[in-house]
Amino acid sequence: MAKFDSRGDDSDSSYVSYDEDEELREALAKGLLKPGLNVIEKESREPVNNSAKLKAALESIILKAPWVERMDLVNDLAPLTPELAIQIEKHEQKRENQFKGNKKIPYVAPSVDPVLNDFKREILFHRQAQAAVIEGIKRLHDLGISTKRPDDYFAEMAKTDEHMQRVRKVLLDKQEGVAKSERVRQLREQRRIGKLIQRQATEKRDEDRRKMLSDIKKFRKGKLSNLDFLDDDDEAAAGAKKKKTPGRGAPAKKQVNAKRKAKNAKFGFGGRKKGSKRNTKESFIGDSRKKKNGPGRGKKGGGNGGAGGKMRLGKSRRAQAKNKRN
Repeated sequence: MAKFDSRGDDSDSSYVSYDEDEELREALAKGLLKPGLNVIEKESREPVNNSAKLKAALESIILKAPWVERMDLVNDLAPLTPELAIQIEKHEQKRENQFKGNKKIPYVAPSVDPVLNDFKREILFHRQAQAAVIEGIKRLHDLGISTKRPDDYFAEMAKTDEHMQRVRKVLLDKQEGVAKSERVRQLREQRRIGKLIQRQATEKRDEDRRKMLSDIKKFRKGKLSNLDFLDDDDEAAAGAKKKKTPGRGAPAKKQVNAKRKAKNAKFGFGGRKKGSKRNTKESFIGDSRKKKNGPGRGKKGGGNGGAGGKMRLGKSRRAQAKNKRN
């Protein structure tokens, strides 16, 4: 580094470059430095865990005050109440439904769910606070300190009655808003669960249908020897229909309205008249059997004259009979 040399005149001033550290080391080696200017200290490290000093520091920060002034307690957790247990169970079921209904979020078990763990941690804080309150009130009573306001206590209110009524109205409005939003949330949750159940039922029905079609194809190709799976489907459908029937015993008979019955007898049954004279399967089968089993030509008692009537003559013979009469 450069240092200004002032030994000559101002006109002859110049800069002399040299290393100060090197110069100091050389002077120290030659003994030119006076004692006291440079002190070489030996490294001396105190132990890190000095228990004596730590205890002294702890004693210095401890507040030497009675317990009433400190109000500190070290206690165990309060027992788990049934209300908290039900609340934990509902929270677990809610988280389970959220994971089931949302396919984008991977499933996380309630035991390792961080959100659920936070909830349980809050429950532990709550239980510890309950135990501390119970023990603290007992200690205060043992010391003769009252924890409740006496019945004859009177103090002037800082706010007017009108102001407190407005505050009460605001609080009631907030409570009503929270209840309304909770109802809306429950309805939304019910709709979501309903859609989930409907989708599951639809998927199951489609799966059963695909399975039945696959079995039919296998039967056509000769891979299956019978159609017992169709009987199983019919039994399942009959069971479902039986479940839908109201009542446990035989279905109740439909009651007939006497007024409706009288009007039907007087004016007819109403309903659709178009196509009422068309043949049905039953009428067609009945007519075919009647024609097949009924009396025909050439048989005794046959003919169009009805049972026991004579057979109608042919056209030529009817014409001859007509000419004879004329």
